[in-house]
Amino acid sequence: MEYESVLIVKPEVFIYKIPPRASNRGYRAADWNLKEPTWTGRMRLVAKGTACILKLEDKTSGALFANCPIDTYPGVAIEAVSDSSRYFVIRVQDDNGRSAFLGLGFGDRSDSFDLNVALQDHFKWVKNQEQIEKEKTEPKQELDLGFKEGETIKINMRITKKDGSDGPSRTGKNKGNSGVLPPPPGGLGKIAPPPAAAASPGATVRTSPGVSPAHRPSGGGSEWTDYASAGGNQGQQNSANANWVQF
Repeated sequence: MEYESVLIVKPEVFIYKIPPRASNRGYRAADWNLKEPTWTGRMRLVAKGTACILKLEDKTSGALFANCPIDTYPGVAIEAVSDSSRYFVIRVQDDNGRSAFLGLGFGDRSDSFDLNVALQDHFKWVKNQEQIEKEKTEPKQELDLGFKEGETIKINMRITKKDGSDGPSRTGKNKGNSGVLPPPPGGLGKIAPPPAAAASPGATVRTSPGVSPAHRPSGGGSEWTDYASAGGNQGQQNSANANWVQF
């Protein structure tokens, strides 16, 4: 059993007699006599199952003035005018199936906005119900996720240890490599001595008489031998001066 549900109620609406449509450009509310409506009363939008009916009723007694069955929106049963958001053209029908087009107007734009939203929500619900019924009757195509014959898949796994560090890869490519570079050959702290400067050909190496062969510099270090020789000569002069004073 289907119940009738009320979608929206507006306590005051205005009904107008409208002239026939002159062209395909649509209806215009400016062509109506807006100051003198034909009828004033209450509007109720009700739904019974998927059917939707706009009912015009007397404010006081609730007596029915006209019915407007709506099978789709927007459609022929109710259509917005081209020059205002507060007015519509509705198709009313009697029990004998006769129909007529009337103008429907609201005193406030928010009332016409509420009617728009109520109609859109109802027919959106109807569309969803039709989709559900269609899925019940038609077999749903199942998605085949199985491997085809000869098809393979490759997975790269990265293992994380309990302390959060990355473990070795399953492929074995990173085995034994901790990410730290090894020390250079020969150990740390061993620095090779700089190469000795080669003596120029024909240079004479002068040595001091007081410098022993063990303390003589190796190679052709001429600057060091000159310094040692100068120090030795200075010592001999000081010794001679001392002997001269004693004499």
